[in-house]
Order: sequence, then C-alpha cells, then structure tokens
Amino acid sequence: MKSVNVTVRLDEGVKKDFDEFCDNVGMNVTTAINMFIKATLRTRQLPFAVIDSDPKLQSKLELLEVIESIQKQSVINGTDNMSLDEINGIISECRVQA
Repeated sequence: MKSVNVTVRLDEGVKKDFDEFCDNVGMNVTTAINMFIKATLRTRQLPFAVIDSDPKLQSKLELLEVIESIQKQSVINGTDNMSLDEINGIISECRVQA
C-alpha cells in the first residue's frame, strides 16, 4: 500500500514530551499515530473518552475521584466509621505533637 505524509502542527513542548514518551515505550511518533488511526478505524470510535473540558465540571469530577479514593483508603485504614469528633481529636493531637 502506498504511504502518504501527514503534517500536524503541535506546540513545541508537546512534541518534545510526546517524542520522549514514545521513546520510553519503544516506538516512534509515526508508529504511535498509526496505532491511533488504526484503532479508531477498527472500533469506529476514538480510543479514549472525549469529555467536555468545562473547568467547573472537570473540577467536580476530580473532586469525586478524590472523595472516592479517600473513602476506599478509610476502609483500608479502618477509619471509615470514625465520627467527626474523633477525627478532629486526632488532628488536634497531631498539631500538639508538631
């Protein structure tokens, strides 16, 4: 199959970072772009989610991820059933020790 060239404009820093990423995973930019295009054509969709970049929405999504992570960690630590008074007591103790 005959090859064609495609020209893409990128911010210089983005290009540098992407070159470095590709090098770290053992491929070049051409291979990465070909993988992206083939995956898109194979599945008939972009190989990643496209999300509205509304900063308020993104902040809410990030906050929800942080809350979920904290909840999971509290179960692991055995602190998921602590009252607010107990939590504040521990914080006070730590401040006194610092």
